[in-house]
Amino acid sequence: MSGLYHTISQITDELSTDECKRISYLCGALDLDTFSTDPRGMLQSVLCQMNYVFLMELILKIKRYDLLREVLSTNKSTVEGLLKNGHSVSEYRVLMADVSEDMDTENLKSLTFLLRGTLPKHKLDNVQSFLDVVVELEKLDQLSSEKMDLIKHCLRSIHRADLAKKISHYQQTVLMTNQGSSPPDRLKFCTMPPPNSSFSVSSASCNVRPVSKFCDKPTTVKKKLLGTSSYCQQEEVYSMQSDPRGVCLIIDCVGTEGDELEQTFKALHFHVITHKLLSVRDVQSTLREVAHQQGHYRASAFVCCIISRSRSSDLLATDSHGPGLSLDTVRRLFTSDSCPGLAGKPKLFFIQSYDVSEPQRCAGCMEGGELETDGPVLLCCKRTVPVDADIFWSHCWTRGKQLEVPNHQSVYLKALRSSLTEGQKRRTHLVDLHMAVNRAVYEHNHKSPESSYFLNLRHTLRKTVYLS
Repeated sequence: MSGLYHTISQITDELSTDECKRISYLCGALDLDTFSTDPRGMLQSVLCQMNYVFLMELILKIKRYDLLREVLSTNKSTVEGLLKNGHSVSEYRVLMADVSEDMDTENLKSLTFLLRGTLPKHKLDNVQSFLDVVVELEKLDQLSSEKMDLIKHCLRSIHRADLAKKISHYQQTVLMTNQGSSPPDRLKFCTMPPPNSSFSVSSASCNVRPVSKFCDKPTTVKKKLLGTSSYCQQEEVYSMQSDPRGVCLIIDCVGTEGDELEQTFKALHFHVITHKLLSVRDVQSTLREVAHQQGHYRASAFVCCIISRSRSSDLLATDSHGPGLSLDTVRRLFTSDSCPGLAGKPKLFFIQSYDVSEPQRCAGCMEGGELETDGPVLLCCKRTVPVDADIFWSHCWTRGKQLEVPNHQSVYLKALRSSLTEGQKRRTHLVDLHMAVNRAVYEHNHKSPESSYFLNLRHTLRKTVYLS
């Protein structure tokens, strides 16, 4: 991990304040006004949990090909090749960042004048770039990848029809041809695993297996390629037609928030099975029992939520000692080999663990936005994630002593419940709605570094997931 942190430090040292802001926006941040105080430190915090391939994609999107070559030891064509089968950065955010780059000072003044009746005066007074305007409009739900008419009208009004046309072209590329399909802005995502060696980019790939005969037929959306009459690869959406959608297994070995999660997933039309305060042996037995259920063949998806004390990557459940249950064991119980009824279907894991092992110093860990070589004691050990197809793995961990706080609530779980509920209302892609979780965790860590959460999101989804 220290190698990645060193690389991030090298990159941020070479970026301008505007480039720092653009990358942060591409990562999903909505608090860009704080960048004026410490842009590089803030960006380092944002990038803290990224992997090398995602970092390469970000640098590619801001067109800093020199950094690809000199710091990441790769080049533009190689990274473009890696991203042919999927990408992680939102195309909508790339578009907004590109438009911002093309806006000059006079354009920005004219735009803020037009928006006097939409945005508060104190926000307009602090605008330094087009992205500042975009962020404020997004907060008010006046702009999104599905709602772009206002900004197009404003761009035409300030005589930037070229930029309005660029937005129209974006909308055309994601225009649906099948009525009732997924929202037009959701492009295919595929977070690639980090290389085994420092920069072995050829080893980064998405592990995709053939679709099993048990896989539901996908909904497809054709997206017209910009400036051509041909069509690019179809976007596929996992079918969620079964009722219930599938099993949601909740194992709460802490006894804090299992009930709240149960209500959330019931509202998402899952059959919820909740167990509390199990031992490691009982957790493993419960997982095996659920994995062997025949109902998975009729289901559209599977969800597993676990809240537990842990030691490194092993779950301790209610046990005070012992070897624990490895996260890899949890995952393997639901692969297509072990659970054929879920082959080709999305398997979503949400894990909150409270680490009770002795924290160790880790060179390169970040706290408060600073890169430390001999920093404070932190929980910074890397939690690895398997790469089987159709898995969405969201794992958050923090110090076990947080459970000693009266009426403790996990920042991660609270944000997750809120994001899932909001995503159901607005029909938001699962990867996109997790950005809100990322933001909540990041904002908490920035305000309360002494009680930091560490979030690891990885997935090998081959199609888009909607839980609306």
